[in-house]
Amino acid sequence: QVQLVESGGGLVQAGGSLRLSCAASGFTFSVYTLGWYRQAPGKQRDLVARINGGGSTTYSDSVKGRFTISRDNAQNTVYLQMNSLKPEDTAVYFCNAVRMAWGRTSDYWGQGTQVTVSS
Repeated sequence: QVQLVESGGGLVQAGGSLRLSCAASGFTFSVYTLGWYRQAPGKQRDLVARINGGGSTTYSDSVKGRFTISRDNAQNTVYLQMNSLKPEDTAVYFCNAVRMAWGRTSDYWGQGTQVTVSS
């Protein structure tokens, strides 16, 4: 059974930091591209950061230089270190795992964790 379980969200003041974790199970973690997405109320879900199996990373322009995505394949966990947080970072953050192989796409999502940044 595939599971992605996020943790680490909460309430923080502007300028503060949070570290999100996403623990995965039920699939071959190391070959998947892992991503963090976020969704604010009334808005679409957008990519925040992504890391592939080789460790290459991609960030949205809004978080470049402030957020860092990393993965620990031994622990089947992906992290999102968020520094210099702004009120506009307030959203539900979702963990995603995706792999395209053999003509198939495997795409898994966590349940989300709330991040609230107060001004």
